[in-house]
Amino acid sequence: MINIYVLGFNQALASAITGVVDLFALAGVTWNRIQQQDTAMAFHVQLASEQGKNIQCINGLQLAAHCSFSDVESIIEKQCSKLTPETNILIVPTIGGPIQQAFNNNPALIRLLNKANIVGWTIAGNCTGNFLLAEAGILDGKSATTHWGFETEFKQRYPQINLQAEQLITRDENIFCAGGGIAWFDLGLHIIERSVDFETAMQTAKAFVIDYRRDSQLSYSLMRIAKPHQDELVHSIQEMIEQDCTISLSIDELAIQNNVSQRTLIRRFNNALGVPPNTYLQSVRIERARKMLEESDYNVDTVMNKVGYEDSSSFRRLFKKKTGVTPTEYRTRFSRRL
Repeated sequence: MINIYVLGFNQALASAITGVVDLFALAGVTWNRIQQQDTAMAFHVQLASEQGKNIQCINGLQLAAHCSFSDVESIIEKQCSKLTPETNILIVPTIGGPIQQAFNNNPALIRLLNKANIVGWTIAGNCTGNFLLAEAGILDGKSATTHWGFETEFKQRYPQINLQAEQLITRDENIFCAGGGIAWFDLGLHIIERSVDFETAMQTAKAFVIDYRRDSQLSYSLMRIAKPHQDELVHSIQEMIEQDCTISLSIDELAIQNNVSQRTLIRRFNNALGVPPNTYLQSVRIERARKMLEESDYNVDTVMNKVGYEDSSSFRRLFKKKTGVTPTEYRTRFSRRL
C-alpha cells in the first residue's frame, strides 16, 4: 500500500485537500464498482496538520486531521532504519491566503518537507503550495511550476529555481509541482500513473469524468503584457495599438515619428513591458482573438482578419505558440455554452 499524507494548514484551498483525498482514496475503487468488479485500493490517504489540529480552510470550511506532522516525522525516522522502506508521498495543497503569512504560520510544515526530502520521499505541491516547497529550499536548482498568476512573484523570490510557469506539471527527481488551483487532479492522476500504472490513472480519470494529460497553462493565463509603467512614449504607442490592433508596425517609422532611434525605441519598450513593440502587438492581437473566440460566432478566418492577420497558417501557428492550443481547440474549451 502506498501512503499519501496531505499536509493541511490554515487558509489552504479546501478543494485542493478534499479533492486530492477523494482522488487517491478512490483510485482502484470507483471504476471497479462501476464495472462491478472487486475494489482494490491503491493508496492509504491521511490528512496531517500541526499537532493534529483541525484545519480552517480559506473558504471557512473546517477539516479534521487524521494525524500530526510529528506523526509523519516519526514515520520518516523509522523508515531510515528499514532496508525496504514503504512508498510514502507528501502532498502540499494550494495556499489560499497571503504567501508570506503562510510561511510565518507554518515553520513545522517547512521542516517536515526538508526531512522527507532528505530520505527521498516523493513530494508534490499544487499551485501556490509550491511556494512552501521553494521556501523549504528543496526546489533549489530544480524545475518547478506554479499558478501562472504568481509567476513574477515566484521568480523574484526564488531566482535559483528553474520556473516553467507555462507547464501544468513538472517533475524533477522526487519532486512534482502542479500549476493552477484545480490542477490537483492533474497532479493526482500523474502520481497515480507513476506509482501504480497508466491503466489505473485512466480508469480514475474516467470514473471522475475529468480530462487526463493536460500539459500547459498557456490557454488559461491572461496575456499579462500591459504592465504599469511611467514611459509616456510607450503609453502613446500602446494607446495607438489599443485603438486599432490591425495596424502594421514599422519600427523604423515609429522611431522617426517619435524622434528616437530604433535602438532607443526597442530598449524603452523592453524596459517598460519586457517585450519589443512587434511582440507587444502580436500579444494584443492574440488576446483580442481569444476574446472573439470566447464571445462571438465568427469563424476562425474572420477572427484572424479582424485582429490584423491575413495568412491562416501563420495565425494558427502563432496562436498555438501563445496559448498552447489551436484556435478551434480554444473555442471548444472556452466559448460560451448558452
